[in-house]
Amino acid sequence: MMVETSDSGSGDRRGSLADDDLRSKVEARYGALARDVIVRDGPSTCCGGSAHVLHDDPITAALYDEHQASVLPEAAVAASLGCGNPTALIALEEGQVVLDLGSGGGIDVLLSARRVGPTGKAYGLDMTDDMLELARGNQRDAGVDNVEFLKGTIEDIPLPDGSIDVIISNCVINLSVDKPRVFREAFRVLRPGGRFAVSDIVIRGELDGEIQRSVEAWLGCVAGALEEGDYRDGLRAAGFLEVEIEPTRIYTADDARQFLDGDEMDERAVRAAEGHVMSAFVRATKP
Repeated sequence: MMVETSDSGSGDRRGSLADDDLRSKVEARYGALARDVIVRDGPSTCCGGSAHVLHDDPITAALYDEHQASVLPEAAVAASLGCGNPTALIALEEGQVVLDLGSGGGIDVLLSARRVGPTGKAYGLDMTDDMLELARGNQRDAGVDNVEFLKGTIEDIPLPDGSIDVIISNCVINLSVDKPRVFREAFRVLRPGGRFAVSDIVIRGELDGEIQRSVEAWLGCVAGALEEGDYRDGLRAAGFLEVEIEPTRIYTADDARQFLDGDEMDERAVRAAEGHVMSAFVRATKP
């Protein structure tokens, strides 16, 4: 997961901290969550929420079915920080090459690797050393060979042009403060006909200004999310076609109280979030 400084990116909802400070806070939060799983095999929640709300968390609940969970190490499942299941978004084929942007503990990479088979490959990209350590340990425990975890940023993908068939991501792009650059990099590394298929937090309409200014809300996936029209425009500006945004859950005020856990929000701001925050599948194609 990565946040970089940029003055570009119409539609980005910035927190009150400087970009470098925000990046450091994101990296520290995700590193701590990875260490928590490594040490205790403890659960985590979407985008760095408190572990104690895992089973009630409206964003992370019931993303993977029992069969998917059963073929993976418990630590991979415990470290799932997503808002959706990108492996359910798209039909992967034998021999394809898949890239997961912000791969965390590796759950979506390992599931994708099984689907593309031994002639295919799945890459996971993450900036956090602790997450990479956790993911590589999960890979060893799962006995999956056609996987490679890379250290890097989603704004500067360390792979050649036209080397990827499918890009997935799970609740990570919302954390970047340079989303146009993320979209351009995704377009660059995809092959012609390649597909972009991610789960993300997306905003409908305008959020209350207090939520937009909150660092805790940003780290909880909310204040950094793009408005759905800006998301479509950003992908099209990068060159993508066939852009689709499919809501999978639109959150209520009660949901907002949970995924804004620990943030000092007044009730007015929480209620203002109702109906404006959603988990969504985002799809696009490189021509």
